[in-house]
Amino acid sequence: MEFITLNNGVKMPLEGFGVFQVPDPAECEQSVLDAINSGYRLIDTAAAYMNEEAVGAAIAKCGVPREELFITTKLWVQDAGYEEAKKAFQVSLDKLGLDYLDLYLIHQPMGNYVSAYRAMEELYREGKIRAIGVCNFYPERLADLCETADVIPAVNQVELHPFFQQENALSVMKEYGVVPEAWGPFAEGKFGIFTHPVLTGIGEKYGKSAAQVALRWNIQRGVVVIPKSVHKERIEQNIDVWDFALSDEDMAAIAALDLGHSEIVDHRDPGFVRMLHGLKIHE
Repeated sequence: MEFITLNNGVKMPLEGFGVFQVPDPAECEQSVLDAINSGYRLIDTAAAYMNEEAVGAAIAKCGVPREELFITTKLWVQDAGYEEAKKAFQVSLDKLGLDYLDLYLIHQPMGNYVSAYRAMEELYREGKIRAIGVCNFYPERLADLCETADVIPAVNQVELHPFFQQENALSVMKEYGVVPEAWGPFAEGKFGIFTHPVLTGIGEKYGKSAAQVALRWNIQRGVVVIPKSVHKERIEQNIDVWDFALSDEDMAAIAALDLGHSEIVDHRDPGFVRMLHGLKIHE
């Protein structure tokens, strides 16, 4: 495993394990255990995934020292506010069974996220979080936060895969020293990504799958990836990306796949914004 150094000096694994859409407690716990046993040390969850307790159970059972793990969770829209964020952070910490987080992210750039970020800055200064950041902050939102925050976000987790490459967003992140992290590195299975001829053709040169090529491509762009699977064989395959490197020709061929827009979500759609605000994760 290779690491990237965040803007505060904390080292973060370049690959982790995501648990989005794994709500079943037993399945989530087992998949996290399989991931840790396969060598993953970064585990990415969120309050809105409704599986923090299952992740915590796996952490407690895994036998790996806490300091070797890098645990991330996220603040949901419903709790975007100063006091609300403080409370939500503690709820997540308790569910995970931890006394600190490695990374805490604002899940969506909606609601009173500015006040929530101020609360997170305080928790960071108190040593309860090793690094703080955001998710889904498009370039203008990220620039605005960076220009006003006391603590520059360490990470911005956004949609990044061969069909939505966001080079402009990566450029703005680099300008502010924010590390990009890819959610949906497999495009949630769209575009025939696992059998795409460009990706499979490149993979054949290295004895790798299209999925492994897609992960390696992002990693070589300096992007942290958090693939998700509940199948042990695929979990093991997804971390087997450290023994090969894509050529400049390979990278250029994948760059040509970019559609320039997302076909998964549109954060600028008022209907989508209303849906996120309406999604309540607690009373």
